[in-house]
Parts: sequence; structure tokens; C-alpha cells
Amino acid sequence: MNTTDLIALSPLLIVGLSAVAILLLISLRRNHRAVATLALGGLALAMASIPQAAAVAPHHIAPLMMADGYALFYSALLLAASFVVGLLSFDYLEQRGEQREEYYVLLLLATLGGLVLVGANHFVSLFLGLEILSVAIYVMVAYARSSPLAAETGIKYLILAGTSSAFMVFGMALVYAQTGTLEFGPMAAQLMQMEDFGLALPGMAMMLVGVGFKLAVVPFHMWTPEVYQGAPVPVTAFVATVSKGAMFALLLRFFAAFEADEAQPIMNILGLLAIASMLAGNLLALLEDNVKRLLAYSSIAHLGYVLVAFLAESSFGDEAVTFYLVAYFISTLAAFGVISVLSDGKSEADRMEDFRGLYWRRPMLATLMTAALLSLAGIPLTTGFVAKFAVVAAGVKAALWVPVFALALGSAIGLYYYLRLVVVMLSPVNPTDDSNSEATATDDAMSTRAPNPAILRPKKVPIGPAFALSILAIFLLGLGVLPTPLMDFIKSSVSELR
Repeated sequence: MNTTDLIALSPLLIVGLSAVAILLLISLRRNHRAVATLALGGLALAMASIPQAAAVAPHHIAPLMMADGYALFYSALLLAASFVVGLLSFDYLEQRGEQREEYYVLLLLATLGGLVLVGANHFVSLFLGLEILSVAIYVMVAYARSSPLAAETGIKYLILAGTSSAFMVFGMALVYAQTGTLEFGPMAAQLMQMEDFGLALPGMAMMLVGVGFKLAVVPFHMWTPEVYQGAPVPVTAFVATVSKGAMFALLLRFFAAFEADEAQPIMNILGLLAIASMLAGNLLALLEDNVKRLLAYSSIAHLGYVLVAFLAESSFGDEAVTFYLVAYFISTLAAFGVISVLSDGKSEADRMEDFRGLYWRRPMLATLMTAALLSLAGIPLTTGFVAKFAVVAAGVKAALWVPVFALALGSAIGLYYYLRLVVVMLSPVNPTDDSNSEATATDDAMSTRAPNPAILRPKKVPIGPAFALSILAIFLLGLGVLPTPLMDFIKSSVSELR
């Protein structure tokens, strides 16, 4: 490994070394604030190293990794999202009696796994990054040891994720048996010269099972509401953004190596998964009373939307996918950020009733939550609208009429449950009035309890979450009004894929 390789890998090296430094610090002295500062500093330093890595890009770190503009853009996106999660995590963990310091080691390791995935150009680096990411998330999901739900969720996720990894490894073995290579480019070249895919086709189908689980698309989605509800709020935000974003970035790079006709059988399957995800995700969310589970079903639908642009198999489709993921990251982190701030040391603000009357007690948080929900719904003047418009344009340009129709139908269904939560936040409530609980139960059959008074009580938002939510709000609305600079930057970053 030479100096150029080290520069190209500097974001990964900094994140990895930060995790080691935290372990050394914990062995000497436990200090939550010092550990959190070191973790956030490591993430910030890794982001600052990206321009230096870009100076030597594109650089092939043979045979495992590719450091190009595409990988560096997604690396910056994952690092920024992890930084926001870290800011939200400090005050969330500070209210709880758990061991806090090791959490940041897991956060950094999971981020490192995501960085490996977005630069992977080989099955070995793919599986290495996937397992680093997944194993850290297993523990993060069950990190709240005092919560029986968290422990149960962690065990379920471990079993299901382990099974999906087994499918993926077996699929890789079949593809390798057919092609004799584990590198994406040479493997695609081999397959395009073959008249019969042989073992490669079932192998790629088995790999698709593993990818489908990580992306939580139908029919591999059943773990999603359980994990979203049972995991701590910052961990849920991380799983919803960094984990899925890294996997989709890998999927985009992998299929970019194929000609459109050669990948058509797999694309047909992905088209069916996209349609099923858009419709099922939105329909399942309609009667959901738990906000975290509602956002889980919403995420299933959103990954279906992203697949529509992915199916376009063009440079414009790649740009639409990337912009949509950016918008999804911003909106989802903002929504979970509000939930995290509202949660206290004893309970989480995850019931629909916990948000009743929020506009009248916590107007700024309610406004941000509304903006995030409207962005997820694709309402104009938010970044979500521009992103959804780009996805529809990519689908129409590729004549994907059925997926585009399913997207429009799913978006119309989704608007109902997003606005349902907005209406709940606008509803007046007197948390000290016991009769109010009966009234709210009449209005909403799923609700039987009054909101938690501690959630509605005005209080100062800690400086870390306040900074994170302010930045998210600026991007949430700013990119909806002026998306061109980001779109141009994305266009130059993803142009190297095809």
C-alpha cells in the first residue's frame, strides 16, 4: 500500500482509528462527554479529509476498493448522517442509566462498514463492509439493556440478518463458480459474453434476497417495524438512513457494471419488488398508531420509490436515486430527531397521542416535524418534492409506466397518514384532564391513553440536537427551493459510474 492508497482511504482510516482511540480512552477512564466529543471529532475529521481523497480520485485500490467521486460523495453523506445521529445520541443516552461510552464505538464501526460498502468493487470488500455494518447494528439495536423490547428486537434482528447474510454468501459462491472472479467489472464482462447464465442467475437471485433484507423491501420487510419500534430512537435513525443508504449505493455500483439487456431478468424482479413495496408500505401505515412503526412502513415505500429511478438504468436515473437518498436522509433524520428530543429518560415519544397538541406547547419542534412529514410526502417547497419529481421524471423517461403509476398511487395513500399526524399535532389537548383520554379514544380507535405531560411540557432543547435540527431544517427547505447546486454536484459525482 502506497501513499496514494492511504490518502484515498483516509476517511475510513480516520473513522477506524477514532473507534480504537475511544476504546483506549474507556479503558483509562469512563467519561461520556469526552467519548462523545472524540467520536464526533473523528467523524468531522473524516469529512474534512474527503477533499484530500478527492484530489487523488479516481483511484483503484486493487482489487477491493474504488475511491472515485461517487464513493466519496456517498461517504460524505454517510458521515454527515452519522454525525447527526451522534449529536442526537448524547442527550438521549445522558437521560438513561445504561453504559454509554461503548455506544460510540459501535456507531463508528457501523459507519466504517457503510464506508467500505460504498467503495466496494469486489465481493470480499462487499461482505466485509456488510458484516462490519451489520454486527455493530445488532448490538446497537439491543443497546438499551433495561428494555425487554430492545433485547427481543436485537435477537430477532440478529437471526433474520444472519439468515439473509447466508443467502448472500451462497449467492456469491454460485456467481464465482460461474465466472471465476469476485471483482464486479470482470465478473460483469464474463457474464455478458455467456449465452447461458447457468449458476450465476440463481446466485444473483440469492444475493438479491440478502440485499432485499438490508433495504427492507417487500417481501423482506417484516423486521422493519419491529426494529424501528424496539431500538433506541437514534439507532432507529441510523438504521433508516446510513444502513439503507450504504446498501443502495453498493447496489447502484454493482449493476452499473452490466449492460441493460444482460441484467434484465434481475431488473424485472426488482420492478415487482418496487411496486409491492410502494403499495404495501403505504397501506400498512394507514392504521398504525405508533409513530416509529409508521415511519418504518413509510421507509419501505420510499425504498420502492428509489427503485423506480434505479430501474431506469441511465445516468439520469443514477442522479435521481442519489438526490432522492439525500432528501430521504434529511427528512428521516429530522423526523427521528424530533422524536429523540421529545423522549425522556423513562419513555419514548412514539405513540400518536404523544404528539397531540404539540403545536401549542412545542411549536418549533411541531413545525419541523410537519416539514419533515411533508417532505416525505413530496409536497412542494420541500426537498422531498424535488426528489420525487426527479424519480418520476427518470421513470417516465425510461417508459416505466406501471412502476410510475404505483408510485403516484402510493404517494396519494401516504399523504393521508402523514397529514393524520399533522392533524394530531394541531389538536388541542389538556393533559391534566382525564376525560380528554376518553375523547381522544373516540377520535382515534387506536389510542386509549392521554399524551405524556412530560413530552408536551415546554423545555429547552439541548445544544447538540438543536444544532442538528437547525441544519436539517435549513437543508429540508433550502434544497426544496434551490436544488440546482446539489443536483449539479451529484451529476459530476455519479458520472463516473456508467
